[in-house]
Amino acid sequence: MAKKKQRENNITRNRKAYFEYSIGDTFEAGIVLTGAEIKSIRDKKVSISEGYCFFDDSGVFKIKGIRISEFKNAGYVQQDPDRDKCLLLNKTELKKIKNKLKDQGITIVPIELFISVKGFAKIEIGIAKGKKIHDKRDSLKDKAINREINKYT
Repeated sequence: MAKKKQRENNITRNRKAYFEYSIGDTFEAGIVLTGAEIKSIRDKKVSISEGYCFFDDSGVFKIKGIRISEFKNAGYVQQDPDRDKCLLLNKTELKKIKNKLKDQGITIVPIELFISVKGFAKIEIGIAKGKKIHDKRDSLKDKAINREINKYT
């Protein structure tokens, strides 16, 4: 499990991840970005709700489905908001993820995108297994019960 490091600011959070999936281990990964993309992230023009991670044919760990909007003042540089971004993890974490992906029904979803204290864009990813409909209903009931308890305390 990844160590919780100090975060300067939270950019975006995938709210549907904990509802749609049961999250196991989480990891913090760096993202390979261009200059215009990091500026768009700092302006909070990013969506990670449809994203997922995978290993491509050459064995590089990538994330697909996150959208980083184009930065207005990027100049002449062409931007592709939907391109696949490479994720940076160490070798032991990559081996753990590869071993987990061998199980059926396991996927890797982004949970949170944030800027670290050193100024780097990082993404928290989690190993997830899809929930059944009755599990989702149970989580909604628990949320309603906790809301009622907190209302009266």
